[in-house]
Amino acid sequence: MQNITVIGAGIMGGGIAYTSALNNFRVVLHDISEDRLEKSKSEIERLANNSEKRGFITIEQKHHLLENIRFEISLEKAVAQAQLVIEAIIEKMNLKIELFKKLDSLCSDETILATNTSSLSPTEIGSQTSRPEKVAAMHFFNPVHKMKLVEIIRGLETSDETIEIIKTVSEQLGKESVEVNEFPGFVTSRMNVLIGNEAMNMLMEGVASAEDIDKAIKLGLNHPMGPLEMGDLVGLDTRLSTLEYLHKTLGEKYRPSPLLVKYVKAGRLGRKSGRGIYDYQGE
Repeated sequence: MQNITVIGAGIMGGGIAYTSALNNFRVVLHDISEDRLEKSKSEIERLANNSEKRGFITIEQKHHLLENIRFEISLEKAVAQAQLVIEAIIEKMNLKIELFKKLDSLCSDETILATNTSSLSPTEIGSQTSRPEKVAAMHFFNPVHKMKLVEIIRGLETSDETIEIIKTVSEQLGKESVEVNEFPGFVTSRMNVLIGNEAMNMLMEGVASAEDIDKAIKLGLNHPMGPLEMGDLVGLDTRLSTLEYLHKTLGEKYRPSPLLVKYVKAGRLGRKSGRGIYDYQGE
């Protein structure tokens, strides 16, 4: 496995591309937006420069990393040599299915197709292709270059060979992996959204300030990041989308907090919009 194509140049897609290139894969990063590709290229260069200045990588690793990534707006060209495609677009099933149908027609028969979904069904996605045995979920965490886990989710038809290849790639990326049988929300999302949603409810009820809720969880439960900070990092719209799906599939305990719904309606999506629970416009 040498050639990885990443679809979607957002925070997660850019992070997956950066980490893959750093670990000696040849990477093509694709997006339908030229502007988003340019922003992702700038962010990857900024991260590489900062990592080199801080001694996390050598100058040779930085140059090699940047040489390993190509940015491509044509989907057909992006996947022409791909052995593994990792999709990292918005968490909407209809959009993922539409994309995977295109990938199925454009990619080599041997290409493995992975989705970076945090909650949606790889079985449903794979069933829309002619290769369900080569479709799985490969759930990375933000920021990708720092977070050690990849959650690997097996669809109903996913082959053992596909799972073993994805495990090997994850190890080559410097990650630990866990294998999860498909169920809505997998392991991490089910737990994470419950904590984040309850934090939103506490904020709405006036139990404590956002800062003190986050501080309590970090210092009292030893979490590296507070649940409201985490929501802003992930994106409150993404958090809401996951909750809506889990509410539909798993029941009432996943009903989204009214305050979360209100923030998303107001366009307060977190770091990516400059404002969420906290204000980032001065950063």
